[in-house]
Amino acid sequence: MTALRFFRSFLDRLYLAGGVIAALFLIAILVLIVLQMLARWTGAIFPGAPDYAGYCMAAASFFAFAHALNRGAHIRVSIVLNALGPTGRRVVETWCFAIGSALAWYFTWYAVKMAYWSWKFKDVSQGQDVTPLWIPQSAMVLGSVLFAIALTDHLIHVLFSGNHRIDADIVEQSHGE
Repeated sequence: MTALRFFRSFLDRLYLAGGVIAALFLIAILVLIVLQMLARWTGAIFPGAPDYAGYCMAAASFFAFAHALNRGAHIRVSIVLNALGPTGRRVVETWCFAIGSALAWYFTWYAVKMAYWSWKFKDVSQGQDVTPLWIPQSAMVLGSVLFAIALTDHLIHVLFSGNHRIDADIVEQSHGE
């Protein structure tokens, strides 16, 4: 039982770390925008700033997926789930998490392949920054792996306990809005 608690704690910290990394990428976007504004005001050139901001936005999105899932920030059709009984709800949630997990792992597989081939062919961006594409794609790969793990974690939890681990307080807040 201690090993399961350790593993559960590890996964929760991993999802939280993804949220923190996403927040850091959002701060990086802010810094890039401010630096670009300062460059314009001083007549300097900051080539590639919009491209770097785009890379940071993609990284922030992918790293935030798992954290948002655990906090109930993803869109869920709760009206259907609330109309079902406990058995029907468990079946529908199992089906949804199974489909979501399968799609997330499928996406992750192809994201890994894309980053690998970008690295192998030394593919660079088309913008002024000429960044090797495997670098921003790696953030997408890590974020999608984290999200696939989170979906699989919830699927396993629904299968064995009958309910998910999504924070109910945030899910419940959206019912009246």
